[in-house]
Amino acid sequence: MAAGYVTVFVSRVRNVVERTDLRDREGVYPDRRHAGLVLAEMMRDRLPSGTLVLAVPAGGVPVAVALARALGLALDVAVISKIPPPWNPEVGYGAVAFDGSMLLNQPLLDQLGLRDSEVQRGVELTRQKVRRRLKLLRNSRPPLELIGRAVVLVDDGLATGFTLLCGFAAIRDAQAARIILGVPTAHARSLEAVAESFDETYCPNIRSGGTFAVAGAYQHWDDVSEAQAQQLLNEYWQEQGGL
Repeated sequence: MAAGYVTVFVSRVRNVVERTDLRDREGVYPDRRHAGLVLAEMMRDRLPSGTLVLAVPAGGVPVAVALARALGLALDVAVISKIPPPWNPEVGYGAVAFDGSMLLNQPLLDQLGLRDSEVQRGVELTRQKVRRRLKLLRNSRPPLELIGRAVVLVDDGLATGFTLLCGFAAIRDAQAARIILGVPTAHARSLEAVAESFDETYCPNIRSGGTFAVAGAYQHWDDVSEAQAQQLLNEYWQEQGGL
């Protein structure tokens, strides 16, 4: 393995590949595209033949496009969205995946004290959002076919990781042969918990400490709009002959 890389075994079962020179550093990526290129170099010659890159929109799309382009891999999207309480759209007490399945964070849900009707409303609104994004971003593309494929699930970072676990469950249920996680940055404690589910995880920038923000890994950070994600995906698919 190239200098500066190390394989860290998590819970003696799953492993994480990180960049030791980027451990606990902030501002290591100029932008999401650069982060995708760093991930690509870590994965080069290590992925199974025919691996499919699945971007988590919207922030994961620029990362995934750069990674897929650098490695010449097929690309699609895995629409996953957190379920927020009515008063805070930034918090998620669960998530809904592209296949309509959901995962609830019961300990957090108990703390929030939401009524059953409020939870059901939140789930339904999130399912509507996921269906809308699927239609917008995938347009007339055929349904995802993951049976027997190796998949890399890509987002721009991992804070709690609950949304990515929801995506993992949906990909597993779609009978993918191997599920790999690629995130440019993550909190060490959350990554350890999430990585146990995946066959392998690539995360160049692992950070510990009491506070963590995905944005801290980037010199330039802004929200990726659905229109920007749509444009990046369409451009890549056109480059690949519309596949």
